[in-house]
Amino acid sequence: MRVLLVKLSSLGDVVHSLPAAMDMHRSMGEVQIDWVVEPAFAPVLKLCPAVNRIIPCDMRHWRRQWWRAETRRAWQAFKHDLQTTAYDAVIDLQGLSKSALVSAIAHLSANGKRYAMAQGTEGSGYEAPTRWVADVLIDCPWHSHAVDRGRHVCAKAMGYALAAQVSSLGCTPHAEVMSSTVALVHGSSRADKSWPLTHWQALGQALQAQGLHLALPHATDSELHTAQAVASACPGAVIWPRSNLVQLTQRLAACAGVIGVDSGVSHIAVALGLPHVQIYNFDTAWRTGPLGCAWQQSVFAPNSPSIDQVLHAWAQCWAAAKLRPL
Repeated sequence: MRVLLVKLSSLGDVVHSLPAAMDMHRSMGEVQIDWVVEPAFAPVLKLCPAVNRIIPCDMRHWRRQWWRAETRRAWQAFKHDLQTTAYDAVIDLQGLSKSALVSAIAHLSANGKRYAMAQGTEGSGYEAPTRWVADVLIDCPWHSHAVDRGRHVCAKAMGYALAAQVSSLGCTPHAEVMSSTVALVHGSSRADKSWPLTHWQALGQALQAQGLHLALPHATDSELHTAQAVASACPGAVIWPRSNLVQLTQRLAACAGVIGVDSGVSHIAVALGLPHVQIYNFDTAWRTGPLGCAWQQSVFAPNSPSIDQVLHAWAQCWAAAKLRPL
């Protein structure tokens, strides 16, 4: 059985779809799962044991430069790569025009079918071409967590029952990261998801008082400045070098836990099964936050959760992690 999953972006959305691939991998034996994704997010798929082949699709770049000859060549090369395999199932997990286009041009086997969501769900985007392309449309509960939605669509498409969710990423932990390290993921692509600098500084000091070490990842110059400001208030905190997604994931995997804002990096921490607190300024944690285990929690408050709220959640996650089965 050969299955193609289509989930192009963004990092958090791709990570939220990994449990669906893991379900399929465990439930269907010799299934081959290929995945079409934007190149920027392809590295994280290399760490998912369920994914067989990664097919990069630089849709964002091509749409910005559609008139250029090199864009046409790149698009033709992508189509050729995509169509080298005949798929028994093509599953659109994104529900947008761009994913519908990819699903439409994928090559089906003689009895193959295209599957997609029948409608949007609360708080998520959805576009009509999804319905036009699919052979089979799958109804989703309106109030669906992003992880549950992907798992539901794949299970209904392929006819297996859902079991308990497990960690969906695996990698060798980075040898240079101390096991008592807590990573503070302060950066996000959206400024309105950020947490105040003074909160990060106070949180870091409180964690250090508990005997924990701090690590500060960053992906931009602005995030580096924030990391430097936190480190200045928390002597001994380590600012990780800017790195690719694989190296970052390896560093996270070595940590005792992660505390971070709603971001793709925080969602990677969830996929690794780490003790984790995710900070929300908006009431969207029900849709994208940690789900399914006591050592991962989200904390929400209008504007910003307090330091005490985050520390309380961390204490609960830390205690639960010590009791979890090996």
